[in-house]
Amino acid sequence: MKLDIHSIHFKADQKLIDFIQGKVDKLETFYDNFVDGEVFLRIDKNSGVPHDDKLVEIKLNIPGDQLIAKRHNTTFEAAADEVVESLRRQVKKHKEKLYAKH
Repeated sequence: MKLDIHSIHFKADQKLIDFIQGKVDKLETFYDNFVDGEVFLRIDKNSGVPHDDKLVEIKLNIPGDQLIAKRHNTTFEAAADEVVESLRRQVKKHKEKLYAKH
């Protein structure tokens, strides 16, 4: 799937980009009609919790809808794991709704 990865106010490491791309690509095992997606990586100094300052937000476009998830954590990798898990649940729920209509 084509992902646009935006790192806000810092330069993201290629290993981090590859890690996130790999995680999101695994979502295609659950649903194969993704159009594209956007990933936003931020260091959020105003998160309220001193160590949970890494923010990962992923928006995935599917025909007729958009799935969005956002999480804070101490590392981008941990936040990405949580976001992908949230998106996996959203994808499964979306598929259940689609098949319930047919």
